[in-house]
Amino acid sequence: MAITVNIYYSGINGNAKKFAKEMVSSGIVGNILAENGNLKYEYFFPMNDEETVLLIDSWEDQHSIDVHHASPMMAKITELREKYDLHMRVERYVSDEAGISETDRSFIKE
Repeated sequence: MAITVNIYYSGINGNAKKFAKEMVSSGIVGNILAENGNLKYEYFFPMNDEETVLLIDSWEDQHSIDVHHASPMMAKITELREKYDLHMRVERYVSDEAGISETDRSFIKE
């Protein structure tokens, strides 16, 4: 059962993109990707909102997320969020163990 957390970071003056770029350039993202249980940690930029960045953060299980949240890395992330004065909106999803249905697969080109 994978858990995916979508975090929408919003700011002003391009700060959300600056935050994401610094997360990557500082090596924090690479360190998170190397953590046990991390499946994905990737930023996306919505086309209709220049001041928001979407982080898709996926983990094998809740324990992996808890270990990540207890790590010293979280202080660095919090510091960067404060540096760029970002606000967050969070969505959380648990994977469907049954997978993609055959009906839905008919719409997917692989």
